[in-house]
Amino acid sequence: MNSHHDDPYAVHSIGPDADGDAVAGRVVWAPATSLWQGAMLAGTLAAPFFFSWSALAVFIALTGATLLVGHSVGFHRRLIHGSFESPRWLDYLMMWLGTLVGMSGPLAMITAHDLRDWGQRQAACHPYLSNRAGFWTDYVWNLHGRLALDTPPSQVLPPRVAKDRFYRFLERTWMLQQAPVAMALFAMGGWSWLLWGVAARVCVSVTGHWYVGRLAHRTGPQSWLVETSGVQAHDVPWAAIPTMGEAWHNNHHAWPGSARIGLYPGQADWGFALIRLLERLGLAWNVRTPESLPPRPELARPTAA
Repeated sequence: MNSHHDDPYAVHSIGPDADGDAVAGRVVWAPATSLWQGAMLAGTLAAPFFFSWSALAVFIALTGATLLVGHSVGFHRRLIHGSFESPRWLDYLMMWLGTLVGMSGPLAMITAHDLRDWGQRQAACHPYLSNRAGFWTDYVWNLHGRLALDTPPSQVLPPRVAKDRFYRFLERTWMLQQAPVAMALFAMGGWSWLLWGVAARVCVSVTGHWYVGRLAHRTGPQSWLVETSGVQAHDVPWAAIPTMGEAWHNNHHAWPGSARIGLYPGQADWGFALIRLLERLGLAWNVRTPESLPPRPELARPTAA
C-alpha cells in the first residue's frame, strides 16, 4: 500500500496536472450521511438521561482508541499519507477502527481528504473546502452535505486501496460496523453503555473533527507558510491531546508525509508516540519525519505582524 506515496508532498489521488475548478460548485444534501449524523445527535441528546460513570468510562476509552489507532494513525498517517508501513493485518485492524469513528469508510475518507487538500492548494477554492462559510452553514455543509464541483479534478484512488476487498467491504458497510459494537455494549451495560459508547462517541468525534478542522484553516499560531497554497493552516494547541496530535495542523501542511505532526517542544503527539511504539515492536517501518523528507522549496516562515 505504499507505491502511490513516492512523493511525500503529493495529493495522491489527484495528479499535479489535474484539470478542475476548485471554486465553482454547490453543496448538496447527502441524505444517508445526514440521517446518520442526525440519529447520532439524537442519541447523544438522550445519553445524559441514561448517565452512569461506567458509561462515561466506556465513552472515553472507545473514543480515545478509535481516534488514536483508527483515525489519526490508521486513516490519516497510514492510509492517506503513507507516512509509515505496517503489516497487512495491522492495516486492516486500523482501518476497521477508523471506520468505527463514524465519519465514513476508508475510500470515502481518502476521496474527501484529497479533494479538500487539492482545493486548498489552489489559488482559490470553494468555501466548503476552506471552512470560510459562517459557523452554522459550515457545520451543516460538512456534516449533512457534500460538495458538487461544476468541474471536479480527475481523481483516481490507488489500485492497492481501491481494489482491496476488505476496504471495499468497510466502505459498503461503514454504518453497519457499529452494530456489533452496539450489541456488545447493550449486552454488558444496557442503554447507558450503548448511547454513550456509540451515539455520543460518534457525534462528538465527527463534530469535533469538523470544529477543529474549521479552526485549523482560519486562525491560530503558525510556524510555516506554504507559498504555493491559497489556504494556509494553523495550529490549535488546546486540541492537541483530544485529536492525538492532529491539531498541529500548520506542521502537517508543511510536511504532509511526516508521521510526526507535533514537531516542537511542548507539542503533544500521541499518534506519533504510538507509531514509535509500533516501530520498536517491529510493527512499523519506513517511518517518515521531516528530517528524512526531501527539502520543500515552497516553505517559508511567516513574517511578523
